[in-house]
Amino acid sequence: MAVRRYISRNIPLYEILTEEGLSLIEHNADTILEEVGIEFRDDPEALRLWKDAGADVDGERVRIPRGMARELLKQAPAEFTQHARNPERSVQIGGNNTVFAPVYGPPFIRNLDEGRRYATLADFQKLVKIIYMTPGLHHSGGTVCEPVDVPVNKRHLDMVYTHMRNSDKPFMGSVTAPERAEDTVAMAKLLFGEEFVDNNTCIINLINANSPMTFDATMLGALKVYAAAGQACIVSPFILAGAMAPVTIAGTLTQTLAEAMAGMAFAQLVRPGAPVVFGSFASSISMQSGAPTFGTPEPALVLYGCSALARRLGVPFRSGGSLCGSKVPDAQAAYESANTLLPTVLAGVNFALHSAGWLEGGLVSSFEKLVMDGDQLAMMHNMLAGVDLSENGQAMDAIREVGPGSHYLGATHTQANFQTAFFRSQIADNNSFEQWESEGGQDASQRANALWKKRLEEYQDPGLDPAIDEALQDFVARKKESMPDSFSA
Repeated sequence: MAVRRYISRNIPLYEILTEEGLSLIEHNADTILEEVGIEFRDDPEALRLWKDAGADVDGERVRIPRGMARELLKQAPAEFTQHARNPERSVQIGGNNTVFAPVYGPPFIRNLDEGRRYATLADFQKLVKIIYMTPGLHHSGGTVCEPVDVPVNKRHLDMVYTHMRNSDKPFMGSVTAPERAEDTVAMAKLLFGEEFVDNNTCIINLINANSPMTFDATMLGALKVYAAAGQACIVSPFILAGAMAPVTIAGTLTQTLAEAMAGMAFAQLVRPGAPVVFGSFASSISMQSGAPTFGTPEPALVLYGCSALARRLGVPFRSGGSLCGSKVPDAQAAYESANTLLPTVLAGVNFALHSAGWLEGGLVSSFEKLVMDGDQLAMMHNMLAGVDLSENGQAMDAIREVGPGSHYLGATHTQANFQTAFFRSQIADNNSFEQWESEGGQDASQRANALWKKRLEEYQDPGLDPAIDEALQDFVARKKESMPDSFSA
């Protein structure tokens, strides 16, 4: 299978805020940190680290002196490599690079054959294989669905092993408990070698702030494990504006920046130089029903603003994806996802989680939408490549050859370039009505259903050294035997 690397953009960034506007938001974010503070709950070690660093600690409320978080973040890398076990699939996170990762976290799956139901480990394994076979996705992701048929305290072992065994793309670690983060690091050391993990970033993980302005013990515990091990943490406030942040764009930007800076700076207290990513997940809500809404203008403006703030902070940025509130992969899903994906690429997002497969506000991993979104992601490679101004791109020989009043179909330049000149969708149907009808009159979802099944049939096992595989399976088995089943978090 051809390897498609991460995207290195060749088009300008889209900026929406002036220098004055960005400086104002930065000033207000520092005011939040200094005057309002951030709560670090149920973690005495975190409070001690902040106090030793010079912050004002009052109970669980930490007030961070103006400029202190920004100063700490000067130690974090502006760009880093997340290594895959196949070096050809390692990704560069930061700079002008964009990495597309799949949906994360849904407890349900949906496909045309079965409809909507709770996800299983078998679904998880299928999704990882499809993701591996989807060229537009550069990353295997993490919890691509929640396998509810496996005990909560054990399922992380199966999920991490599946990413390691069934794909050679980079992957995400478990964050649902500190000990599960420790298991992920231990398994990575079996896969890559202990010394390699000690000196390189092999795992990236998602640490959500419990907005507004709170980090809980679970997220702090996982962050400390990964930061101490030198692995990358995406510190991402999860905000439904109007409920967990102000209803205004500037207010949401300010709170997001303050929360993200506090979490990323804390990672530097754990281990100076630990790689971090400024994350933003901001959605609006219906002020009538309280339901989250997607593909609307306000979250896109937050995304553009946060991307600029991350660049000024000197750290990589995570946001965007292909988000929608639709229950099925229909027109609503398509236009809401497009309204998220285009700002994602225009703003210069470095790590785009939820890029494919997201339905129903993140409650559902859709098999059909996974490959439909993947088709759009592949198109973004062409868009971000920009304009080819080489001799071939200028096409002057073709213009001279054809001259006035003829056509280019038979021109030498056209014959040399027609196979790669334009993006060719694997989902869209551009045939005549008669041909479309004769082939079954399928809509996009039906064509996507056939495509994900085809990818499973054509799945190419990336292979794994038998000794490493045996060591990983032994680790998983021993860990499972050491703990009773628990279906609660």
